[in-house]
Amino acid sequence: MPLFGNVFSPKKTPPRKSASLSNLHTLDRSTREVEIGLEYGSPMMNIGGQSLRFEDGQWFAESGGSVSQKEVQRLKKRNVQLEEENNLLRLKIDILLDMLSETTAESHLMEKELEEIKNHNRKRK
Repeated sequence: MPLFGNVFSPKKTPPRKSASLSNLHTLDRSTREVEIGLEYGSPMMNIGGQSLRFEDGQWFAESGGSVSQKEVQRLKKRNVQLEEENNLLRLKIDILLDMLSETTAESHLMEKELEEIKNHNRKRK
């Protein structure tokens, strides 16, 4: 038993009182939402005079815009079509360039063979 007591052991803290002194936890959900304001609604923003709201993972035009949702969907569909057409045209250009390089190589080979034949015929004479 130490002479002056155990200085290094801290005292235990007293238990806490109740977590909340308000009676809001006794109210039903709808009353709490009205009292505290927990009903925020969907996020909204205003860009260039057009109000947009975020709902189900996508932004939708709320008001003030000159483009309707149908028009946006039509433009997206047209954009996809144009991208596909662009990819097809790029593929066709690649094929045509391959064909052109192959034809050019064959042409150079034929010219070289023709020159060799001409040189061979000149040596004979």
